[in-house]
Amino acid sequence: MAMGGPDSLEAVGPYLNDVRGGRPTPPELVQEITERYRATGGKSPALAITREVARRLEARLNATGSARFSVYVGLRHWHPYIRETYQEIVKDGVRRVVGVCMAPQNSQLSVGAYVRKVSEAQTESGIAVRFSYVPNWHTHPALIRGIVANIHEAFQKFPPEARERVALIFTAHSLPERILAAGDPYTGQVRQTVEAVLAALGPLPSGATWRFAYQSQGRSEEQWLGPTVEATLDELHDLGFRYVLMAPIGFVSDHLEVLYDIDIEFKKRACEKGMRLERIAMLNATPPLIEALQDIVTTHLRETGL
Repeated sequence: MAMGGPDSLEAVGPYLNDVRGGRPTPPELVQEITERYRATGGKSPALAITREVARRLEARLNATGSARFSVYVGLRHWHPYIRETYQEIVKDGVRRVVGVCMAPQNSQLSVGAYVRKVSEAQTESGIAVRFSYVPNWHTHPALIRGIVANIHEAFQKFPPEARERVALIFTAHSLPERILAAGDPYTGQVRQTVEAVLAALGPLPSGATWRFAYQSQGRSEEQWLGPTVEATLDELHDLGFRYVLMAPIGFVSDHLEVLYDIDIEFKKRACEKGMRLERIAMLNATPPLIEALQDIVTTHLRETGL
């Protein structure tokens, strides 16, 4: 399961209305987000990437186990909606469903929302296929190994003489601060992902440093988790850093928050301050992600009973 995104520029408005729970989206915001999608290819790449993940995961699961696996894709805010996919699952006669969210860290506003969508789909269909879900997989060794490999590769983007003075910024999607009062596990799991990556990465060059920041804060009036990337870039600039590598460890695939917020907006901000900003590659449908998903699915089934 993934959040999804519009499959055309014309779909941006309806997509945003769905994200906003049916509340009308101000026309100026629709125009702004439409232009962001226009600048990053005209549509979200999330569905194509998630379908490729599903195809490769299904092949790997069926090559190594005795059970027959079918891997479906359901999106929270666009087609194929989770409810549409659940109807397909029922029609296909599936007896056991494991939900895996393409969000390694758990929050009631992310993973919890996906699970609620499945529950609504079960109620709507009147048929409750046995369902359980993987709550988190934020420190899985294959996930960490893939991120670390991409960090090492991305360091090569900088001139050799600059690699001693690179600032590494880990990021995850910001959420409203109210999750803290509710005891949500999200912030702790984000920190654990960063710690696991740093441990596997090994010592940074003596002149390098690292920071963590939340990105892509929402437009609501409430307070969102920080520090922001913008404030972090300002701090690093004041400390004399001119080379920045961003590692969005809260995401596993390319989508608007990566392709626009980082690759366009943050790069522009850094450039205006005389800084060079690069980003690690996302895992998308690469072997480390497929390996992680295969293991968490088979482990979950073993622990909960096939």
